[in-house]
Amino acid sequence: MKRFSLSLLLCCLAGLAWAQSLPLIGISGTHTTGGATQVNFTYVDAVLRAGGVPIILPINDNMEVMKKMIASVDALIMTGGEDIDPSYYGEEPIPAQGEIVPGRDAFDIAMIRIAVEQGIPVLGICRGHQLMNVAFGGSLYQDFPSQMGKKVYKHRQQAPGWYGTHTVTVEAGSVLAKVLGKTTVRTNSFHHQAIKDLAPGFVVTATTGDGVIEGIEKQGNPRVFGVQFHPEVPTANGSDEFLPIFQYLVKIAQEKK
Repeated sequence: MKRFSLSLLLCCLAGLAWAQSLPLIGISGTHTTGGATQVNFTYVDAVLRAGGVPIILPINDNMEVMKKMIASVDALIMTGGEDIDPSYYGEEPIPAQGEIVPGRDAFDIAMIRIAVEQGIPVLGICRGHQLMNVAFGGSLYQDFPSQMGKKVYKHRQQAPGWYGTHTVTVEAGSVLAKVLGKTTVRTNSFHHQAIKDLAPGFVVTATTGDGVIEGIEKQGNPRVFGVQFHPEVPTANGSDEFLPIFQYLVKIAQEKK
């Protein structure tokens, strides 16, 4: 019995040590109409597949709490979702603007600024990619199909989420190109807002043939980058094509840890 108890204790300690070595990946949450805090499970599953520990970060308006939340994680994923209030980039809303969540806008912008200031790796996805641009002085098309002044691709696909519906060209030498190992990919698409004026200190890393910005990264800081598409959906559905994006985030989070 003593030998069994000792073996069990050693196994538990080994498991604890292993778990503590895994980086914590904070995932920004949103409010539901029912009052819950949530994220789509695809983000959670993508982090798990990449070897990280996913932690959902709930919306709040306490700056000290937000700073402690960021200090407690090793990397941050800013997730997709609602439109961003155009007042953050000095515009009035147009009729085509979609739903906004004021509390989430304020929380997300504060969190991403704190994370960059503290040297935490950040991945922005869809809304998170757009928000990264807005948080550092850029602007958006509130509804690019009606505002870009030319014909654009269908960016709100009606195909399954794991399926790529348009081609994205990735800039050679960018973080995204290095991580994916190629400069052309087929991606999914679920948005009507897009980056218009790029934030100072950022560079474009991917575009579609109709001119929509699909990837950005902070100049001189490859630990801060965003994508307009949703790599977590095919990753959560078993595809390995975009898994390297999350593996890269986990890797640099581990280095930070």
